[in-house]
Amino acid sequence: MSLTEKSFFDALAASVCTPVDGAERVTLYLKAETSDFIRFNRAAVRQATHVRQGHATLAVVNGSRRIETTLALTGRADEDGAALHAERAVLLAQLPDVPEDPYLLLSDEVSASYRHETGTLPTAEALVAAVTAAARGLDFVGFYAGGPMVRAFADSRGQRHWHHVESFHIDWCLYHAADKAVKASYAGTQWVDAEFARRVAAGAERLPLLALPPRHLAPGAYRAYFTPAAMGELVGMLGWGGFGAQARRTGTSSLCRLEHRDASLNAAVHLSEDTAHCIAPAFTAEGFAKPARVLLVEAGRATGTLNSPRSAQQYGLEANGANPEETPESLHLAPGTLPEADALAALDTGLYVSNLWYLNYSDRQACRMTGMTRFACFWVEDGRLVAPLSVMRFDDSFLRMFGEGLIALTDRSEMIPESGTYQERQLSSLTTPGAVMDGWRLTL
Repeated sequence: MSLTEKSFFDALAASVCTPVDGAERVTLYLKAETSDFIRFNRAAVRQATHVRQGHATLAVVNGSRRIETTLALTGRADEDGAALHAERAVLLAQLPDVPEDPYLLLSDEVSASYRHETGTLPTAEALVAAVTAAARGLDFVGFYAGGPMVRAFADSRGQRHWHHVESFHIDWCLYHAADKAVKASYAGTQWVDAEFARRVAAGAERLPLLALPPRHLAPGAYRAYFTPAAMGELVGMLGWGGFGAQARRTGTSSLCRLEHRDASLNAAVHLSEDTAHCIAPAFTAEGFAKPARVLLVEAGRATGTLNSPRSAQQYGLEANGANPEETPESLHLAPGTLPEADALAALDTGLYVSNLWYLNYSDRQACRMTGMTRFACFWVEDGRLVAPLSVMRFDDSFLRMFGEGLIALTDRSEMIPESGTYQERQLSSLTTPGAVMDGWRLTL
């Protein structure tokens, strides 16, 4: 029986999520995946790995006491069920010694959800063939991760949630020489060879520009166009406590000025936690059902926060499906009206920023960010890329950039999944369009 099959989880839930003396509730949370990982160097396979893994988190609750444990699973329902039964007995014995938690909040609703989507993913052989064909003659260095991922929840009161999606993500660089490269990515649930080849070809067209002498810019304020990849870095920074209820209440949020109406963003800025249209599950590890959408910023003004169960209990709020860290898992910046094909024309003269990295807050209270340009960023004149840029550091407030500085958002959004694979693949993502901005501040 496969770890990513619903029948496997149903068997475990039926076995261990039953009423038991000494506990008001027994919960089970499953995380599982079957993934291919393939590394490429010079458009040839450097490393290929297939991973099949699953972990179950079992918890028992009595009053305001809760204790949990996490086990690696074998995929054999009888063995895994026996191991979970043994762990449940240990947890029940330890539960009376656990201190009461004044902020423990569990869902009173007995809910259920089901999402089982099968994508169109390439086999390992088909992927290698696609890379070989699209990147022939190029110094292509990349990493692919893809396959089905599962999240599932059950409890002894009858809650049942199932989430199965098949997705992929491939990052790559086309190297010119030394540290000069064009970086790109392709992600989603439906792989199309022609779309992958188009993205590789688009990057290859820019390689000759990297051979030109770089343009050195003096520190100052510049007009700039940010690709969705660069926007993902900027908007993603807001997830570092920007939207969390606890951060807002304790004054540590980078968006406190927005909350207090001391600042506002451009009216074109609409941010939301959009679970319904992304790949994250519609429930939490504690069994809370997530709303389809949580509005965070509307027409440039703060309107909502991500409320974890603990913050909801502490501050008298309504929990809205946020994780314990109150970080977004399906953050969505609504697109604007500027046709993406016209972005360079709208920029006219300034910077084409393809990627950013090493971002951090230089002044959290002012929502001021700093970071570096990365890879193929170019100087633009009359709407045309004319020269590569030397690496530069920026330091600017998000509130200024996307307030008075925002000229336009492009009309097409791109989903950028979390590409981290430490311990496991992730289901969080960020969806954003590109943006044209004025007065972007470079410092050195």
